[in-house]
Amino acid sequence: MTSRRFWIPAAASSVLLIIFCYLYVDIPTALLMRQSNDSTFFSFFSGITILGQSEWYLVPGFLLFILFRNGQKHAASAGLFVFSTVALSGLAADLIKYILGRARPKLYLNDGMYGMDFFRWEHAWTSFPSGHSATAFSAAAALSLLFPRFRLFFFTAAILIAFSRIAINKHYISDVLAGSLLGLASTAFLYQRYFMTHCNAAGETKL
Repeated sequence: MTSRRFWIPAAASSVLLIIFCYLYVDIPTALLMRQSNDSTFFSFFSGITILGQSEWYLVPGFLLFILFRNGQKHAASAGLFVFSTVALSGLAADLIKYILGRARPKLYLNDGMYGMDFFRWEHAWTSFPSGHSATAFSAAAALSLLFPRFRLFFFTAAILIAFSRIAINKHYISDVLAGSLLGLASTAFLYQRYFMTHCNAAGETKL
């Protein structure tokens, strides 16, 4: 699954899907979410979305590495793996956000503004890609490699976190798709390049 025959078509298909959503799906979905945003719906996904904040994964991962680096090497490597994947996906998402300067849904819903204005640093112009989605999927992929029996749980949680960003109108669908794919790609890259041996030594599965 690591050959160019897989990754190039997958990347191309992902880009086309994101462009399609940007052109035809994002605005109708944002309008639909605004109409369905009753208090229960909004409160539920507002709670879920908190789990997409990177500190939930960075802090435990880093602490595991610090506490066990001189003793239990596998635990230390697992902590470093989770920390690294979330950190890489988050940094990459932030860099892309500030370069592209995409308007968040609230700008369209309130002022009719849609599109990109490059190199905007204001929060309202950092919609693409979704950092919460990148965090959720990078963490889910890393944890699934470390604990494959719970893969379904991890990815279900990631999907809910990613959808929460759409549900509360913080991001468009294309933002969430891009962030989710960025998270998966970050984990795949680090696993293949740096962490495969450590995970396999602990009896884990390959990506």
